[in-house]
Amino acid sequence: MELIAQIQASTALTLGLIFGLAALGTGIGFGLLGGKFLESAARQPELANSLQVRMFIIAGLLDAVAIIGVAMGLLLMFANPLLSAIQAG
Repeated sequence: MELIAQIQASTALTLGLIFGLAALGTGIGFGLLGGKFLESAARQPELANSLQVRMFIIAGLLDAVAIIGVAMGLLLMFANPLLSAIQAG
C-alpha cells in the first residue's frame, strides 16, 4: 500500500512539471512568434497577410506540442501504467 502511495505522489509531482513546462514553453514560443511577426510586418507591410497565415499555422503546431504534453499527463493521471504493473504483480 505504501508503494502505491509513493507512485501516486511521484506521478502528481511529474504532472505538475509536465503541465508547468508545457505552459512555459508555449508562452515563450507565442511571445517569440508574435514579436517576430510584428517585426517582419513592420519591415515589409506588403507581406503582412502572407506572414499572418504562416504565423497561424506555426501557432497551431506550437499549441499541438502543449496539448500532447497535457494528454500524456492525463494518461499518467488516469491510466498510470506504473500502478497497473504493481497491482498485477
